[in-house]
Amino acid sequence: MTLAVTLAVLASALLHASWNALVKTGADRLMTMGWIAASTGLVALPLLFFVPVPGADVWKILALSFVLHAGYKLFLVKCYEHGDFGQVYPLSRGLAPAIVTVVGVFWLKEILPTPAFVGVGLIALGIVSLAFRRTNGAGLPNDPRALGYALVTSLFIAAYTLNDGVGGRVAESPHVYVIWLFFFDGLIFFFIVLARRGRKFLVPQKAMALGLAGGVMSVIAYWLVIWAMTLAPLGPVAALRETSVVFAALISGFLMKEGLGWRAIAAACVVAAGVVLLKV
Repeated sequence: MTLAVTLAVLASALLHASWNALVKTGADRLMTMGWIAASTGLVALPLLFFVPVPGADVWKILALSFVLHAGYKLFLVKCYEHGDFGQVYPLSRGLAPAIVTVVGVFWLKEILPTPAFVGVGLIALGIVSLAFRRTNGAGLPNDPRALGYALVTSLFIAAYTLNDGVGGRVAESPHVYVIWLFFFDGLIFFFIVLARRGRKFLVPQKAMALGLAGGVMSVIAYWLVIWAMTLAPLGPVAALRETSVVFAALISGFLMKEGLGWRAIAAACVVAAGVVLLKV
C-alpha cells in the first residue's frame, strides 16, 4: 500500500466515524439515515451525465449491492437505537475485515504476506475489544439486542465490501461504479424511509440538516475506499479503513461523554500496531 492510498483510507475512516456519530445523535435516526442516503443520491445525480452506463455484468453486481447497502443501513439504525456508539460501532466494524480477508484469499485468490495477516488480526482484535463495555454511556447495562444487531450489520459490511470491491474492478472505472451505486442506493433508501415515516420525513427539520452533512461525508469516504481497493488487496484496505473505530473512540469519549478508559486506549494501540504491519 502506497502512502497516498494509506492516507486516503485513513481520511475515509475519519469521515465514516463522523457521519455515523451524526446518525447516533439524531432524534430520529432512521430519518437522519434517510437524508444521508438522499444527499448521496443528489451528489451523484449530476455526475451521471458524465459517465457511461454500466454493462450488464456490472448491473448484476450493483443490484446485489443495493440490497446489501439497504440492509446495512436498516440494521445500523437498529444498532444505534439499542446500543452505545462506543460499543456497537466497533463491534459492527470489527468483524468485517477478518471476513473480507478470508474470502479475499479463498475466493479472489489474493496472496498476502504474513505481516498483513497479522496486521488484519490485530486490527480486528483491537476493534472487537473496544466493544466489550459492561455499561452504556448512561451507566446502565448494555442492551443485548444491540450486540445482535451489530453482528448482523458486520455481515452486511463484509458482503458489500467484497461485492463493491469486485464491482469497482469490473466496471470501466471505480468512479463509474461509485456514481451509479450512490445514485440508486440513495434513491432506494429514500423511498424506504418515506414509506416508513410518511410525510413528516419531508418536513424541514434537524434530521434533514444532519443527513445532508452526513451524506457528503459518506460519499467522499466511500469513494476514497473504492478507489483504494483498485490499487491494493481488498483485505488490507478494508482492515485499514476500520481504524475509524479509533476516531469513533475519541468521538465517543470526548464528544458524547460515553467514557474513554484504559481498555479503549489499549485497543486503539493494538489497532495502530496492526496498521503499522499492514504498511510494512
